[in-house]
Amino acid sequence: MDIAELLVLLLIAAVCGAVGQSLAGYSLGGCLVSIVVGFIGAYIGIWLAGKFGLPEIFAINVGGKTFPIIWAVIGSALFTVIVVLVRKTVSGGGGRRF
Repeated sequence: MDIAELLVLLLIAAVCGAVGQSLAGYSLGGCLVSIVVGFIGAYIGIWLAGKFGLPEIFAINVGGKTFPIIWAVIGSALFTVIVVLVRKTVSGGGGRRF
């Protein structure tokens, strides 16, 4: 995998992470966080799809690596919701801030 393929893969992960965070209704951070959320979301999505016996719906092949777009977005949204729930639980949750 050369540098151009790596950059394309990072861009796809960033977009998937950002869309997943958008669907969850909460942003965990900037571009680098979106990349990390996108990759974690891809792993979560692939794992869930395997558990339920679901096929890869839309996957992109970059440099010999397959990146599942739909499962990455779904996994990113789930990961974001889990992080938000943990943050609220740890911080004492739910109170209004003015």
